[in-house]
Amino acid sequence: MKEERLVIVDGVRTPFSKAGTELASLSADELGRIVVSDLLTRTGLDPALVDEVIFGCVAQPVEAANVARVIALRAGIPESVPASTVQRNCASGCEAVTLAQEKLRAGQGSIFIVGGAESMSNIPLVFKQTTAVKFGRLSRAKGFGQRLQALAGFRPSDFAPRVGLLLGLTDPVCGLNMGETAEVLAREFRLTRDEQDAFALVSNQRALAARDKLRNEICPVFLPAKEAAVAQDNGPRANQSREALAKLKPVFERRTGTVTAGNASQVSDGAVALLVMSEQRASQLGFTPLGVLAGYAYAGCDPARMGLGPAFAIARAEERTGFTLADADLIELNEAFAAQTLAVLKCAQSGQFARRFLGRECPLGEIPSEKLNVNGGAIALGHPVGATGARIILTSLRELERRKARRALVSLCVGGGQGAALWLERN
Repeated sequence: MKEERLVIVDGVRTPFSKAGTELASLSADELGRIVVSDLLTRTGLDPALVDEVIFGCVAQPVEAANVARVIALRAGIPESVPASTVQRNCASGCEAVTLAQEKLRAGQGSIFIVGGAESMSNIPLVFKQTTAVKFGRLSRAKGFGQRLQALAGFRPSDFAPRVGLLLGLTDPVCGLNMGETAEVLAREFRLTRDEQDAFALVSNQRALAARDKLRNEICPVFLPAKEAAVAQDNGPRANQSREALAKLKPVFERRTGTVTAGNASQVSDGAVALLVMSEQRASQLGFTPLGVLAGYAYAGCDPARMGLGPAFAIARAEERTGFTLADADLIELNEAFAAQTLAVLKCAQSGQFARRFLGRECPLGEIPSEKLNVNGGAIALGHPVGATGARIILTSLRELERRKARRALVSLCVGGGQGAALWLERN
């Protein structure tokens, strides 16, 4: 019996905005509500037909537990429709899509709204547990004497919170933050600062050139007390140059490092929603899909070299689908860091890497620049971690449509030492 395939009917995203800027006042659930509401309007789909809503979110708001459910209800999805939140770090948006395929094949539904939402601006500061205990004593104190005694227990160090964002970007197993893992790859693959800056500049130039093209996947966001809507990504820099990039100081290894704010992905806010369903339901409802999920794979790797995850996942996806890099008309390789992306390009062409780590004789193959991230990547556009996986799926399918091309490969490295790779095809 032939397994049903999952098709992507349509999708929409907010602009991606640098953390602390235009979308900073919006929570992850509000960003998600905006895109789901817009998607329902664009497609004309009856919300009652949705079998489940699945959203990725890495830093779930404490005030919106199971943020997918909050998004669904606020967007007008009926109460009877369940919703679940998934978390595979940077690949959470991909996880939402692949989980929908698994549910489809398990007979758990045929129409899903999936995607990802992240407000990195609103990741909170975190107090130490000892400080929380002291605040608890203060809240339970009765009378002036007990309150004074509880207050006397505080020390100045108790009022120095830890930055939640930095905690989330630090791997608890290897002890390195994500930028430090990029520095590991830069050293091991002998990637110069100039190479990384050159790659970052191309990402920025392509993102600027693609602004008109990207408008059809973006829904404007209207903010209170603002005359104009936020309608485009604010990450690309119109005046970016090699000279400007060269002036930036290393962030993670101050003396000898090569990773800077200019050749790393941006901390961002944003959301993406995709309407996915079985081919049969799409035909019954009169939809012409953007494309189909033709196969996928996730793979694990060394957390200290998490940036190499795509190489492992692409190899596993090749085993499952038979598709090679040469079969891709477009390739989206998420730009967590220029060093990380360049390292994956080297691994893909390395016979030694293939033999040592992939258990195969032949390398994965070449990833040509003219196929790679043709509309720019996360270095320029931003990387709201829970949403990026869904963003590169949407952007790839739209670009396949424009080019009348057949097949795209999308892949991401994943904090913690994983990789994701998904093959997409136009019908």
